[in-house]
Amino acid sequence: MIAYSGNCECGNSRVTVYLPQTLDKYHPRACDCNFCVPRQLSYLSDPDGMLEIEGLQPFKLQRQGSNKAVFVTCHECDTVIAVTFKRANELKGALNSHLLSDAALLQPAISVSPKQLSASDKVSRWQALWLATSINGKVKRQ
Repeated sequence: MIAYSGNCECGNSRVTVYLPQTLDKYHPRACDCNFCVPRQLSYLSDPDGMLEIEGLQPFKLQRQGSNKAVFVTCHECDTVIAVTFKRANELKGALNSHLLSDAALLQPAISVSPKQLSASDKVSRWQALWLATSINGKVKRQ
């Protein structure tokens, strides 16, 4: 696994993503929903990788759209860190790709439209594509 790191705008939240391939092999996904578009968010994930999120303060957790996913946001600067989904005892997530120090190495983002999917199709897609995720060293209840 190759480790890449980054942080939010204020530096209070840090991320490390472990990926099986180099960043230049990945196309982040740019969601076309009303939450992500104004924030120009694009997400990076690999089902064989892992995401660690660390924060100096508790994170803000927000639900949008279908209320199935939870957006993890820095308490101080409101930067979206990741989008997550918890099922059973497993937390899955997709990282805001712009946070990575080496984000310039990524391929151009591709547009996706999760709002076109049913709630169960979204969950299936997230389970198949997102990263195993920990927040401050453990899985958090959402």
